[in-house]
Amino acid sequence: MRLIAREATLRALGTYRRYGSLPDKGFGSLYDGNTSDPRESALVLQIFNGVLQNMAYLDFIVSSFSSMDIKKIHPLILDILRLSVYQIIFLDRIPHSAAVNEGVLLAKKQSNPRTAGFVNAVLRKVAASASQDCLPEVANEDEFQYLSVKYSHPEWLVREFCGRLGPDETEKLLRINNSSDTPMTAQVNTLSTDVGTVLSSLAADGVETSQHEWLSDCVLMRRFGPVESLEAFKKGHIYIQDVAARLVVLAADPKPGQYVIDGCAAPGGKSITAAIKMNGIGKILACDVSISKLERIKESVSRLGIGIISVFERNALERDQLLTDKADVVFADVPCSGFGTIRKKPDIRYKPQEKISGLTNLQRDILSNLATYVKPGGTLLYSTCTVLEHENEGVIESFLSEHKDFSAVSFELPGLGRVPDGKITLWPHIHGTDGFFICKMRRSEAE
Repeated sequence: MRLIAREATLRALGTYRRYGSLPDKGFGSLYDGNTSDPRESALVLQIFNGVLQNMAYLDFIVSSFSSMDIKKIHPLILDILRLSVYQIIFLDRIPHSAAVNEGVLLAKKQSNPRTAGFVNAVLRKVAASASQDCLPEVANEDEFQYLSVKYSHPEWLVREFCGRLGPDETEKLLRINNSSDTPMTAQVNTLSTDVGTVLSSLAADGVETSQHEWLSDCVLMRRFGPVESLEAFKKGHIYIQDVAARLVVLAADPKPGQYVIDGCAAPGGKSITAAIKMNGIGKILACDVSISKLERIKESVSRLGIGIISVFERNALERDQLLTDKADVVFADVPCSGFGTIRKKPDIRYKPQEKISGLTNLQRDILSNLATYVKPGGTLLYSTCTVLEHENEGVIESFLSEHKDFSAVSFELPGLGRVPDGKITLWPHIHGTDGFFICKMRRSEAE
């Protein structure tokens, strides 16, 4: 890995630290006009994500070997230490000496010889300790703090997970959240092709693939460049969607010829999956409040050649009288904290607790509004990509207590069997999916 790539990683970390995100143009814009090898770009992304996944643990290691209080280390220098220590501890293919030397060179370019000497001293101690397999252990007197530091999840979030799973299962969840081997999941557009054709196309593009264990038309992809460059993607033969989001649609079970409303449709995967399950027969209204997101849905629908999806700008909080009592199936995939997607979006874990405190009120209001679009005897499907109880079961309990014409109903999912009480939480470490909550409800028939 050349110094230029490490500089790109450092810029990415600095951009994230200041703004909480990457530049709109992604990692390519961090190379200052220098052409990068695709393998280098992939490694930059891996180190960037790896630092976010392990930040508290990396800071613990730095603190263990630093002569200076970590709070007094300049943020830029701390980023250099973090990305270098990550390489030393987690990346076997990068020699310790290379990680140390390049970290020192970064410090020289960004600061001064004295600072570079400090970075050199810390990194050499870390490298020596790692080589002898004697890195310091995180103290485990307090299980919440121990798990928080070892797996770099905020302590309040660790407590939430432990309250649902217990410490042992929580540790399994945190470990998989930090995995660097999460495949991308592609669903096959069976309206236009078949799995065999897709697998052959992906193989020709050099993609490492496997079929999902219990979804035959779902393909797991590893080791490839931009998905947009794949022939299967260009031809509209695949679309990217996690298994959990696919199961939301399978739970709702829309039928050919039905009228479906997707109330918070972006990024559009559920509408697309519903259209395929309906064999391209019926009508789907994909609604969202974001015009830019709706444009991306239109692009996906066009690329996939799906004709039954209409895209409309709609605020899920505002009643549309023209839609009242119209839909056979309504999807309410509401805005949420997103803590079920940490394994794919490592920065999600750092979302401040106070920023999600008002989500349940928003979720209840959206669910109540979208429920008015369900016709008597129709299906209302509530889902989130989080695993926090107050955003899931809590919202459903409140909704059902206030809407006596709705009740939770059982459904069946491939690979998972029957869900008798109509509610299920999917866990990354148990089901191999994103963390998701699904609740299927039915509106009673008109008297």
